[in-house]
Amino acid sequence: MSPVVRSSPSMLAVPLVLAALGAILGAALAVPHAADGWRWLGWVCKPLATVLALVLAWRAVVPVSSRYRHCMLAGLLACLAGDVLLMLPGDLFVPGLASFLVGHFCFIAAFTGDVRFAARPWPWLACLAAGALVTWLLWPALAPGLRVPVLVYVATLASMAGQALGRARWLGERRDPCAASARLAGMGGLLFMASDALLAWERFRGGVPWPAWLVLGTYYAALWLLARSVDRTAGAGGLVESR
Repeated sequence: MSPVVRSSPSMLAVPLVLAALGAILGAALAVPHAADGWRWLGWVCKPLATVLALVLAWRAVVPVSSRYRHCMLAGLLACLAGDVLLMLPGDLFVPGLASFLVGHFCFIAAFTGDVRFAARPWPWLACLAAGALVTWLLWPALAPGLRVPVLVYVATLASMAGQALGRARWLGERRDPCAASARLAGMGGLLFMASDALLAWERFRGGVPWPAWLVLGTYYAALWLLARSVDRTAGAGGLVESR
């Protein structure tokens, strides 16, 4: 009986962290409206970090299920498209928002593969309430043409996070083998909500301290946790298996 070592996430942790730091530094130190060296660093590292999260999800040796892996890969690809659209010259906020919207639908599809939607309603309702509060606070600053897209996006994002948290609770109560992985996905969903709330506040109201660090830091932590959750042994210390 010899141990079979699983594909360790530590192999990708260092490059992903370095890419995320490059994206954060590029966003924080770039000269406004200029393509200086810092901005180029951000343009390279921002999509690179998301690509590394994709690789992490793709390389999971013991996936929760084929459906879960495929849905998460599709969602991360949509996030990658959103990353690229939001950093291109010009105001591509709505196309970027649409890309992330598609990503959240993919994540919801992953989280409903083994637990029905809103099986635990309280996490879902709590996330909807949090999203509604942030939207209400930002409402006066939203251009009329953005209000409907933002409402649709917030409802979808909150549903994604609420379903992730409800699924984690449902599987945890049943001591399911995927419960630890589901907790990572739940934390990832919450961090995604936090990142988007900070991004929206900075864009429409301003005043967020260290916006690049807070917005991108929570975003890449969310992507890492969501990608990591593809491995059903994640969070349970299960990187080796006897055979």
